[in-house]
Amino acid sequence: MTVPAIETDTATRVPVGDSDLSIFPLALGGNVFGWTADETASFEVLDAFVAGGGNFIDTADGYSHWAPGHSGGESESVIGRWAASRGNRDDLVIASKVSTHPSFSGLAPDNIRAAADASLARLGTDRIDLYYAHFDDESVPLADTVGALSELVDAGKVRYIALSNYSPERIDEWFRVTAENGLHRAVALQPHYNLVERGFEHGLRERAEREGLAVFPYFALAKGFLSGKYRDAPDAGAAAAASAAAAAAAPESPRAEAARAYLDERGRRVLAALDSIAAVHAASVASVALAWLRQQPTVVAPIASARSVEQLPALIASATLQLSAAELALLTEASA
Repeated sequence: MTVPAIETDTATRVPVGDSDLSIFPLALGGNVFGWTADETASFEVLDAFVAGGGNFIDTADGYSHWAPGHSGGESESVIGRWAASRGNRDDLVIASKVSTHPSFSGLAPDNIRAAADASLARLGTDRIDLYYAHFDDESVPLADTVGALSELVDAGKVRYIALSNYSPERIDEWFRVTAENGLHRAVALQPHYNLVERGFEHGLRERAEREGLAVFPYFALAKGFLSGKYRDAPDAGAAAAASAAAAAAAPESPRAEAARAYLDERGRRVLAALDSIAAVHAASVASVALAWLRQQPTVVAPIASARSVEQLPALIASATLQLSAAELALLTEASA
């Protein structure tokens, strides 16, 4: 399937906080690479993403250790082989994370240093553009964790550091430690946030605003629910019928059950609002859901993954879809 080309001028590149990173306003999630997308499919998706204007790829050292026969690092390895084969590393912004690889668990300084070297080797690169503390590790003093990550910046192995899955209070402590010790500041935050998961707005967004953090929400499509794929039976309407038929024909993903959990009264309101706005723009439901998220305060780029090239056009189209104030309000109210 051909992905529509998007001009890669300044209109489709946005800054990451006060860093010198410049990204396409949609991050391609790498959690599926080497897992539900084999290497051939992953290469095709990555090629199509770049052809469509994308340059920002998000992964982690732990992806996909949970899959039978996997040990972690599969996603990084696929991305590294792809970038090497295409010779395009300098055109990319690659984000990875530390703390969940079975061999490099937690955020002790020695572990961070070893995990970063392992990630660099798998990615086939000499630097990681954005390196996250993936999950808080309260067994390690924050001064040690932030210090070790800051040392990686000094060593040139990491360009910028970031946080994921931290509480508002721990973010406060992170920046206190950073200031007291003269360490490199984090520039980004990766929270769980989308139209049906809005906890980010209560505490985390305030910290992102205060500290100038670029926000990159994960599960931006609520494990597929906000693509419109998971709906009621066909008698719920023409749009639902078409979506249900497509879902029935498609292979089940490991997240299908989790996505269907959102199909309650609130979820149906959100889908109805998405359908009405999508019809006005002649856009997909997924594009509208991602556009709403991209236009929220502090959000710079949602993260969305694709197992096949066919899923990419809706994701890429979201980067330039502008919703009106009334449309944003309709979706915000429906998901309240």
